[in-house]
Amino acid sequence: MAIKFQYNKTSLQEMRKQLRIRERALPTLKNKESALRAEVKRAKLEAEKFDTRLREQIASYEKMQKLWGEFNSELVAIKDVHLSVKKIAGVKTPVLEKIDFEIKPFSIFNNPGWFYEGVKILEQLATTSIQTEFLYRKMMLLDFARKKTTQKVNLYEKVQIPGYQEAITKIKRFMEDEENLSKSSQKIVKNRQQMEEEAV
Repeated sequence: MAIKFQYNKTSLQEMRKQLRIRERALPTLKNKESALRAEVKRAKLEAEKFDTRLREQIASYEKMQKLWGEFNSELVAIKDVHLSVKKIAGVKTPVLEKIDFEIKPFSIFNNPGWFYEGVKILEQLATTSIQTEFLYRKMMLLDFARKKTTQKVNLYEKVQIPGYQEAITKIKRFMEDEENLSKSSQKIVKNRQQMEEEAV
């Protein structure tokens, strides 16, 4: 990315201002990037833990697979999922507060005795599944923000800061050369005037 500038004092001041802004922002961006990297790692570990827990819960109920054929899955439904938002390193992430289940009434006498326990098992599985999904979503949001921050750090560090430094150097050299040329031309004019005066 070429930085556009002009060879004058105003442009030099603007280049210095932009350079200062980026040099001040860079440490903050680097801290944000490392904080996000740590949060992504933490969210991934937590999501994998919940994923493992869900698989274990499903595996522990597989021996009851034949009984589940009798179970009416419409008895349990998710009524509402309560969320809040938490900022992590400036990134808004969803937080699962609680899940409301709607349990339809059923007769304990007309259904097998384990139906009540089956309702509780489905609630547990659904809760773990939703928590796992939320943690993976949180991890994806944080990772996306981390990638964007890394891009910005690289842009500042490898492109813009060196670009502004180079522009400042070019402007300074141009202005110094212009000043030297001006002094030289003044000397030449002065010497000519002296020579003309001496000739007269």
